[in-house]
Amino acid sequence: MRADRLVSLVLLLRQRGRLTADTLARELEVSTRTVLRDIEALSAAGVPVYAERGRHGGFALSPGFRTELTGLNHDEALALLTAGSGRGELVFGLGSALASAMRKVVDALPEGHRATASDAARRFLVEPETDLLARRPATEEVPDATMIEVRRAVLAGHKLRIHYAATGRTPQWRTVDPIGLVTVRDRVYLLATRSGADRTYRLSRVLAAEELPETAQRPNQVDLDRIWRERSARFLSDSDHITVLVRVDPARREDLLDTALAVRAEEPDAHGWLRLEVTFQDSRHAEWALWQLGMDAEALTPRSLRTSLCNRAAAIATRYAEDPQK
Repeated sequence: MRADRLVSLVLLLRQRGRLTADTLARELEVSTRTVLRDIEALSAAGVPVYAERGRHGGFALSPGFRTELTGLNHDEALALLTAGSGRGELVFGLGSALASAMRKVVDALPEGHRATASDAARRFLVEPETDLLARRPATEEVPDATMIEVRRAVLAGHKLRIHYAATGRTPQWRTVDPIGLVTVRDRVYLLATRSGADRTYRLSRVLAAEELPETAQRPNQVDLDRIWRERSARFLSDSDHITVLVRVDPARREDLLDTALAVRAEEPDAHGWLRLEVTFQDSRHAEWALWQLGMDAEALTPRSLRTSLCNRAAAIATRYAEDPQK
């Protein structure tokens, strides 16, 4: 909304001083022309914003101008600013909204605390883009358009139509009653019901989403933590699932987790590798997943899986030992 954008523009100038139209446009995610129109609107409304010409020119507010906000102490502001340094807001499609809120938080502080809190927040880094091994963490991308539609339906209590690609199946459109969103290890899940039955959808597998005008059939009060625990317990107790003890090279850990349904336990072994107890959909799924990792992983149990992998390797070795010209 334009009113929010005008407030954000004023706060940017309050906190950072003189800024060019191009810089303001990048911060507010609008065009330079829109920024110039907003500057004119602020001036017409009596906000003392003025233009400085020249090589280092830009727009600035008259010294001493500020909007007064109260009720936020130093520790509360620091907590919000630190939380805002993570990536959780991107998961839920609220990146620009959070950036605007953070500007308001900073401006709400008394003059003497503003610089201290901003500097303190920069001393905490939550979920950096690379780890100590210089690898980007394995995160699942969810298009903004999809996330926005899902979030709107969840918050409005409307039915949701999703184009979902379940593992090993042709994508299909489904209409569900959304309950809530849960993030676990950078993966986002939609908890919903479909025709009254519990359903859990991995959001990275939602190819498209559409909020519907119909009211969702769901309880008015919800305890997502309890629902998630119950669904997790049912999921892990599925009789078709298979639990596998795996040794894996740490460099391939994320590749393993990308194929596994769940991780029950994890610990380092004596040789620098990791031992993980993971759950797969069934024996065929486990065999396929371990085969993809080649020599970088070893299934320790169950014995039947080791036998299947051994037979597959022997068949491949036999084929390539033969002369194709004969």
